[in-house]
Amino acid sequence: MFKKLNGLFVKKDKLDNEKELLQRIHQDRLPRHIAIIMDGNGRWAQRKGLPRSFGHRAGVESLRNIVKLCSELGINVITCYAFSTENWKRPKDEVSILMDLLVEYLNKEVDELHRNQVKINAIGRLEELPRQAQEALHRAFAITKDNQGLVLNLALNYGGRSEITDAVVKIAGSVSKGEIQISDINEQLVCDYLYTAGLPDPDLLVRPSGDFRISNFLLWQLAYTEFWLSDVMWPDFKRSHLLEAIIDFQRRDRRFGGLKKK
Repeated sequence: MFKKLNGLFVKKDKLDNEKELLQRIHQDRLPRHIAIIMDGNGRWAQRKGLPRSFGHRAGVESLRNIVKLCSELGINVITCYAFSTENWKRPKDEVSILMDLLVEYLNKEVDELHRNQVKINAIGRLEELPRQAQEALHRAFAITKDNQGLVLNLALNYGGRSEITDAVVKIAGSVSKGEIQISDINEQLVCDYLYTAGLPDPDLLVRPSGDFRISNFLLWQLAYTEFWLSDVMWPDFKRSHLLEAIIDFQRRDRRFGGLKKK
């Protein structure tokens, strides 16, 4: 038996499971910022005997569903690791497909995201992306810049070490210009020079695909982030998986280096 959910027909048992999970969510303890390593697209396709491009396209659908859920829940920010500085090492055809999918996603989804008050942002060395990708991003930024809902933060041509390196270079430049003094440098100032300036650090990191590493993602910002790992490949990652991650997060006692409260 099927029921309609968000314009799609979903099996009743899956819908009932999602409703049950939603009932277990505490709205007053939602993570403000969720970081997601969208991994496993290529392996998902290969296991099905399909080209890797099929996995990337299926991964876009997972992103669409997760963005909708986060918007519905009232999450402030999600940062999605879409393309790393190391991903340029992949075959040129695959890189080209990924960039085309980025442009396609932004152009197809921006109007609906705008209606739902989602603000599109991106971090990384964006100036090194192909021209069409840059144009699609800047169009999406312009359309959604005043929105007050979920911030969809896409990590593109992003690397944690590159981000810290770029911050150090900018800080050194500000010192040399006399804009700041060496004595002004502290953790908050470093945060202000990172790509994520103005955004809260992630409360929760979600990594599907069965790997146990952060892959050069948000190295500074993940200092006290709670991790939730899953064997599920990103194209198979459903709304229910994220709800399970949030429920698990809400069970945890976050001490930030302090002692457990009595």
